[in-house]
Amino acid sequence: MLLRILHETRYDYDPPVAMAQHLAHLSPVDGPGQVVQRQTLDVFPQAAWAPARQDAFGNRAQAFTVPFAHDQLRVVADSVVQTLPPTAVPDGPDWTAVAEQLTYRAGAPYDPASAFTHASPWVPRDGELAAYAREVWPEDGPLLVAAAALMHHIHTDMVYASGSTAVNTPVHDALRQRQGVCQDFAHLMIGCLRSLGLPARYVSGYLMTHPPEGQPRLVGADASHAWVQVYAPEVGWVDFDPTNDCAGVGRPSEGHVTLAIGRDFGDVSPLRGVLQGGGQPRLTVGVTVAPVDEFPAHAAPAHNEPP
Repeated sequence: MLLRILHETRYDYDPPVAMAQHLAHLSPVDGPGQVVQRQTLDVFPQAAWAPARQDAFGNRAQAFTVPFAHDQLRVVADSVVQTLPPTAVPDGPDWTAVAEQLTYRAGAPYDPASAFTHASPWVPRDGELAAYAREVWPEDGPLLVAAAALMHHIHTDMVYASGSTAVNTPVHDALRQRQGVCQDFAHLMIGCLRSLGLPARYVSGYLMTHPPEGQPRLVGADASHAWVQVYAPEVGWVDFDPTNDCAGVGRPSEGHVTLAIGRDFGDVSPLRGVLQGGGQPRLTVGVTVAPVDEFPAHAAPAHNEPP
């Protein structure tokens, strides 16, 4: 599947910002099941760019500065990505053996996946999350079968409710109210797995959705998405999407596009920055994901549309 993704972020400031520095994770990279065909990232007003770099997790990170007063910032990422269908999820090794293998011991060989067994700034590791996982988690058995059961449990137990949480809502708050958005579902599943001593990481990306039958695709009507990867030795990282209850090796579905990977949302926020001056910004985000040959004709290339 050849997909085009148009992701536009706009901040309106009143009063204007005197200057700003930003870091963007808006450029997908080649990886399991996807190949980037084309990618542009444009900023209006014109910015001063630092050289693109690869961060600690292998993501493409791009920093830029707007060194003068401005009352609006518009950042547009335009990507074309070839995706492949995922392969079926195997059973994987016994989960207790994986947890034992990745438990820290002085002098033991280091496994990079063990870095994703610990708590991170947005995802705690504690007894409450372990207890929630154990509602469906077996005493022993294949890791990836158990992970699929946990994914399904979160999907059926939690209600997806847009606007029910904020970007900084703690995992426990979303769990107690039994509702949230894809970020909350992903953080919850990651916290449950890590609380059992298992490696899990956060994936930021996109998911192609389908308009109602007979209706055209709307520009900007989609949103960015989030899901989870679980590590199984001899298999690798396997993708689980608790929001949509689907999983696969390489991606949860052919319509998923991986953007960035980290410990939690804080590592892969699409756009963050430091501002000098300005009031509370008004944020507007629009995402369009569609096959290249079905992309809305009125969505002209963003880099030809300065404000």
